[in-house]
Order: sequence, then C-alpha cells, then structure tokens
Amino acid sequence: MYLPLDGRGPLHGQLVRSLKDAVLGGRLPAGVRFPPTRLLAQQLGLSRNTVLAAYEQLRAEGFMQARVGSGSFVALPGSPVQMRTEPPQRIVAQSAYSRRLRRYHDHANIPGRRAPGTLHSFQYGVPFTNPLLTSAWARALSHAAAYTPPNYPTAQGLPVLRAAVCEYLSLRRGVQAAPEDVIIVAGTQQAISLTARVVLDEGEEVVIEDPQYFAVREALQIHGAKLVPVAVDGDGLRTELLPERPPRLICVTPSHQFPTGALMSLPRRRALLDYANRHDCWIFEDDYDGEFRYDAQPHAALCGLDDSRRVIYAGTFSKVLFPSLRLGYIVAPPGLRDDFVSAKWVDDFGSPGIEQTALAHFLADGGFERHLRRTAKTLKQRRDALLGALRRLAGDGVQIDDSHAGMHLVVWLRGRNAAEGEAFIDYAQGRGLGLYSIAPYYVHPLERAGLLFGYGALSVAEIEEAAKLFASCLQEMAFEDAAV
Repeated sequence: MYLPLDGRGPLHGQLVRSLKDAVLGGRLPAGVRFPPTRLLAQQLGLSRNTVLAAYEQLRAEGFMQARVGSGSFVALPGSPVQMRTEPPQRIVAQSAYSRRLRRYHDHANIPGRRAPGTLHSFQYGVPFTNPLLTSAWARALSHAAAYTPPNYPTAQGLPVLRAAVCEYLSLRRGVQAAPEDVIIVAGTQQAISLTARVVLDEGEEVVIEDPQYFAVREALQIHGAKLVPVAVDGDGLRTELLPERPPRLICVTPSHQFPTGALMSLPRRRALLDYANRHDCWIFEDDYDGEFRYDAQPHAALCGLDDSRRVIYAGTFSKVLFPSLRLGYIVAPPGLRDDFVSAKWVDDFGSPGIEQTALAHFLADGGFERHLRRTAKTLKQRRDALLGALRRLAGDGVQIDDSHAGMHLVVWLRGRNAAEGEAFIDYAQGRGLGLYSIAPYYVHPLERAGLLFGYGALSVAEIEEAAKLFASCLQEMAFEDAAV
C-alpha cells in the first residue's frame, strides 16, 4: 500500500497523517479494511509497534473501527467527508484521431440507450436472454477453465473455435470458409475497425447505407474515411445509385438491413458483387441478425455468392447469445488474411482464450443450435404479440414496416413530421414509456416521424401493457391537437 510519510515528527504521527489523507481523499473509502499491522509494517519498513500506535490513535479519533475476528475498518468520524475531486481540464485534442473522436462521437448521447425512469421500454438492440443459457454457459466456462492453456491464445483465434465457426456458417449461412481464413474478434465493432485499418487510407471513400448503424458510421469517420451514403429501399441497397467513381469499401447489412429490416434481393446482391469485382473494391458484409427469420428459410449470406473473394464477412455471437460475451468473427479474403491477423495482434494480442474454448464446446455439443431454436420460437411469439397489439390498439395511427426478421420493428407515426415525433417521444417518456427514434440512423434528415420498437427483452405480457400505453399516448396527443 502506498502511504508517503512527510518526515515531520515521530514516525507514528507521520503514519497517522498519511492514513487520514488516504481516508479523507477517498483512497480508503468507508468500510474498507485497513492492512494488518504486521503486513503494513513490512511494506513501509517500520516497526510493528509504530503501526500499532498509529492505529490506536486512528481508533481514538473515530477514523477506525475494530471488529473482533475481522480486523480494522475505515469509519469516517461525524458527517461523511466528500472526496476531493478536480474538474477535468479540457485541453486541445492531441492528434487528428482525437479531433475526429471529439467531432463524431458523443459517449454521453449514444442512440438507443434506455430512457431513465421508464416503466415500459421498447428499447432495441437488447437481445432476448434465455434463462437456460445462463446455466449452460456456466458449465461450458467451468469446463473451459480447466482445459484452456494459460499462455497467450493465438491472435487469429483458437483453431477449435475457428473450425466450429466454419461448420456453423456452412450449415446456417451458406458460407464455405476455411478455418485459416477466420479471425476471432471482439464483435462486429472490432471487425469494422480492423477492416478500416487493413483496406483504407485516410480520406478514401466508403459507401454506406442510408440509413445505417451509427456505430459503423462513426468508426469509419473516426478512421478518417469519406462517407458516400446510398439509399436503401425494400430490396436493400439501391445498387443502381452506386457512384461512378468507385469507393474503396462498401458496407452493407444484406440479410437484415439495420434499421429498416430490408432483405437485399438476389438481383441486387449479384449487381453489388459484379460492381465490386469490376471496380476492384471491397465489401464489408455485416451479417446482422441473419440467424432469425420468421417468414421463410434463412437466406444465404452475400459472402456465399462471392466467387471473386471481394467480401469481408463479419458476424457476432453477442446478439444471439449475450452482449457481454464480446466474441465475433471475420471471414477474410485469403489475400487479406495475414493483414487482418497482424492488425488483430497489434490491437489486443487475441481474444480471451477461456471464452473461446467455452464457445467452441458450446457450438460442437449442439448447445448453440438448441439455443437458436428456442430463441427463434420465443422471438416469433413476441413479434406476433407486438404486431397484433399495435394493429389492434394503434390502428390507423401507425404504419408498420414488418421486416420478418431480427428483434425490432419500424413504426411510422401517420401524419406526424420529425419534430412532432420527437415531441411525442418526450410525451411518452413522461408517461413512463420508452420510445426510440429512427432519425439518428439517417444521413439525410427525415421529414416524417419513425420509431424503432425492440421486442427482444420484453415478455408477451409486457408487450401488451407497453402497447396499451403507446396507444393511449397516441390518443391523448391527437386529442390535444384537436383542442388546439
């Protein structure tokens, strides 16, 4: 323990002053145990009697409380003393990267965060968590902890997990990948960050969907890319609007476009691949929510159609299992594989080995497939409940864009412009209902009011109650409009 002595007076007095400073400064908060006297004496090079004398004075002044059989603990005398804190000093950004961080990212205002004080919330991006998964994952982790070597894992990812990912992708997503082309990463966000560093120089152009996932957009902007937004409709990215001057990279979510939920049609997939091949540019495929479709068999990933190896394919286990897992994967074109492995090594030396081993075992023993089947069934029930409740309770007040996939719906407020939509969100929050605008995901400002309704984290009963409150807010706002 670091306790500087000021050199003034007896040693026990110096120690008393140093310990008081640690308590009053917050380094030793109330309730924390003081070090044993023998140990502290050894650490500071003092006699034990000196430490005992200091502790006795602290007890007498009310800074220390002794508990029989447990030791001595911090007890602040009188009224609690506030920790001394200094306001952060704002200094000029020290690099071009820092300047872009400040320009493009506001960590205090991230879209989609749960509104404070809400009783019901249609928060999106929060996946369904199966209670059975908790115990199954605990068993997998326990097994992995006993059998994972304690040394650094390979930067590319454990071979057993990379092989399991290939089997999963072949079965579920129609992607034929070799384990040597797979890199295990910390989710899609690290995947796009590594992709930017591997294939882009600052100032190069990147096509993004409009609308698109804000975190991907910010990662590219912070890297220094110049973004070229291309509109999305019901068939996905409008490939006929791709620029004449080819970009270096094209970022798409073809299996379940975020946030619209559109599925890219087969003709547009082929047109996109042809464009990338002709113009020698790369495609970053974020296979967002590709596992969950409710109207038909899952569509093959874009990467599965790519004969020219222009697609950098990224997927994550964070949404289908739980976000805190922070494990995903890249399937890299063979010519870029070594660059991606090196970039991953520079970033963090490799993803956690125990979690990789546990996930590989979970995939191999069928636990993951069972989880997907249970989750898809539950999500379909919740989706159907939300659709039914909105159609029954909100009626003509809304237009629903049903994506037939994922864990959210897009709902438009009929007759409301964007400003009125924001006012409605504020009004609903005052009634205890969390609603979330689609506007932050558009490059070009929206004219109409749109909402994202997440249903993954709500039970059927909670969905019904929240939908009733939503309909009530719609009626109350309509009444106020009529009164005006």
